[in-house]
Order: sequence, then structure tokens, then C-alpha cells
Amino acid sequence: MKLSDGFTRLAPSVGMFGLYLVSLGLLTLALKGIPVGVAYAIWSGLGTALIAVIAAIAFGEHFTLAKTACLAMIVLGVAGLNYFGGGH
Repeated sequence: MKLSDGFTRLAPSVGMFGLYLVSLGLLTLALKGIPVGVAYAIWSGLGTALIAVIAAIAFGEHFTLAKTACLAMIVLGVAGLNYFGGGH
């Protein structure tokens, strides 16, 4: 989104919407074998964590100890949902 500059740059805007469609398509496929609550938690939680890491690498955003701890809790929460989530 940042590269689209408020949707004023065509290529990054189209790319962003394309990647969102791919993401939603993959979520839909995941729902065939994973309960909705677990699939959505993985999709949103790991997506949030990955975006934070990408922002640090691509845009030079700083990681504080608190930010790192919070991202670790997201990943641990998603792992816990997978481990304890159970079946259908």
C-alpha cells in the first residue's frame, strides 16, 4: 500500500489488489481442511507479523523490544491455536 502512494501509482496499486486476491483465494482453499477460527487466526496473525518484518527490511522501520515481544506473542498464539485447535 505504501508504494501505491494513495493509489496514485498504477503498478503498485494493481499489484496490491492482485496480491490481496491471491491471499483471499489461498485462505478459501485453506478453509477446506482447517476450521474457520484457526484459518483466520493464522491468516491475520501471521500476515500481521510478516508485514511488520517486511516493513523493517524494506522501509527501515525500527524494531523495539516491545514490538518484537508482541510479534512473538502473535506467532505463539497462532502456533497454540494450531496445536490445541482440534479438528472439525
